[in-house]
Amino acid sequence: MSNVDYDIIIIGGGPGGYVAAIRASQLGMSVALVEDKHLGGICLNWGCIPTKALLRASEIRHMLDNLDEFGFTVSNIKMDINNITSRSRKVASQLSSGISHLLKKNKVKVFEGFGSLAKDSSNMKKIIIKTKDNIINKTSNNVILATGARSRNLPFVSSDGVNIWDYKTAMTPPKLPSSIVIVGSGAIGMEFASFYNDLGVDVTILESLPSILPNEDNDISNIVKINFEKRGIKIKTNTSLKSVKNNKNSITAEISTNDKIEIINSEKLILAVGIIANTEKLGLENFNIKIDRGHVVTNEFLETDEKNIYAIGDLTKGPWLAHKASHEGILCVEKIAGYKNLEPIDKTSIPGCTYCRPQVASIGMTELQAKSNNLNIKIGKFPFIGNGKAIALGDSEGLIKTIFNKDTGELIGAHMVGPEVTELIQGFSIAKKLETTEYELMHTIFPHPTLSEGIHESVLDAYNKAIHY
Repeated sequence: MSNVDYDIIIIGGGPGGYVAAIRASQLGMSVALVEDKHLGGICLNWGCIPTKALLRASEIRHMLDNLDEFGFTVSNIKMDINNITSRSRKVASQLSSGISHLLKKNKVKVFEGFGSLAKDSSNMKKIIIKTKDNIINKTSNNVILATGARSRNLPFVSSDGVNIWDYKTAMTPPKLPSSIVIVGSGAIGMEFASFYNDLGVDVTILESLPSILPNEDNDISNIVKINFEKRGIKIKTNTSLKSVKNNKNSITAEISTNDKIEIINSEKLILAVGIIANTEKLGLENFNIKIDRGHVVTNEFLETDEKNIYAIGDLTKGPWLAHKASHEGILCVEKIAGYKNLEPIDKTSIPGCTYCRPQVASIGMTELQAKSNNLNIKIGKFPFIGNGKAIALGDSEGLIKTIFNKDTGELIGAHMVGPEVTELIQGFSIAKKLETTEYELMHTIFPHPTLSEGIHESVLDAYNKAIHY
C-alpha cells in the first residue's frame, strides 16, 4: 500500500527489538523503532551488561584478598561502591550509544515515546506514539511487539527503592548495606548474592524450591551451594517468605522452612522472584492476541493470532534470555520477508548462563529431565581440579558434565560450573546445532593448556575413556 508509512514498526528497543530493526533494514524494508526509555532495553541498561561490570569489580575484590597465593602482598586496599556503580553505568551508557549509532547507520527511524496499537478499518496497522511533546500516528504493514518485562513483586511486599530493592536499586546502592536477604535463587538472585558477598555484605538466600538454581542440573547447583556456604552465604531452601515488616532502617522477614517459622532481620531485602511481561497499555485487548500466564502467545514463528502482528523476547514464553530475543527478532523478520525453509528456534539448544562466582552455564536436558523422558543415557564428568590451566589460574573448583543418548550418541545436555564456563558453553552450542555425536567430540583436538580440555575429558568420561580423571 502506497499510503503506509513503514513495512515494519517495532515497539521496544531491547535486544529483540533493535536486532529485528537492523535485520529488517538489511532486507530492504522500511522500518521504525519505538522506544520509550533506553535503547538496548533492560538487558543493556539494567540487566545483562551492567551487572557483569559489577561482578567484575567484586571478582577483583576477591582476587585482591587472595593475592598472597600468587606471591603478592598489597596493603591498605580501599573500595568505593559509588565508583564501582559509576563504572557500571558508564559501560551501559557506552553500549546504548553504540546501538543508537547502529540504528542510524542502518537507516532505522527511531521514535522516542510509548507505542501502542490502535484499531484501523484497513488492513494496515496503526501505531499511536506518545512522545514527550505530542502524539504521533504512524501506519505499518507489520508490527513486532518487543516490550520486554519488569521484575515481579510479591502480593504482600513490593520494592520501594529504600529497604526493599528490585534489580535496579540493587545495582546502584548509595552505600553498602551490612546485610541483605535475597528472595529467589535464579540467575539474578545468585549474581547479586555473589556480588554483595564478595564486597563483604552478610547475605542470606531464600528459595522456595528444594535447591538453589532450580533450573540447573542437581550436580551443578550442589557445587554452587557448597561454594556459597563456604564463603559464609546462608542458604535456606524449601523456604517461603511469609511477611515483611519494613522498618525505618531495616527489614524484618518472617519465613517458613519446612513449616518451621523463623524471623530474620537484615538491613535490605532484594526481590528476585521472576518477571512480569510489559503487556499493559499496548492496546492488545482490541486485537485477537492471546495472553497466557501474563505472556503473549505466539506460534513457532512468533506470530500472534492477529495477522501481521508478532511478539518476541520476554513478552512471550520463556526462557527469558537476551540471546533468545535477538534470534526471535531475526526469525520473525525473515518470516515477514518471505524466507522459505525457516527453522523455528529449538529451545533445548538455547544456552543459559549465570555469572556468579563460580560461573554456571548449561544447555539441553538435565540428568533428571533425561531420565524423566525415559531416555537411555550415558553421563561423563570432569572436575576442573584435573585441568592444568584451571590449577595455574588458581581457580580449579567446578565440574563439566555431559549427557549423551546411549542409543544414538546424540549430545542431550551439557552442564558446567567453574572458571569461564560462560565462555566455554558455546562449544556445546555449536556441537548441538551441528547434531554432533560423541564420536566427533572425542576425535576433536583441543588446545593445551586450556580450560576447554575439560570438555574433551568430560565427553571421554561418558564412554570410559577419560585420560586425566
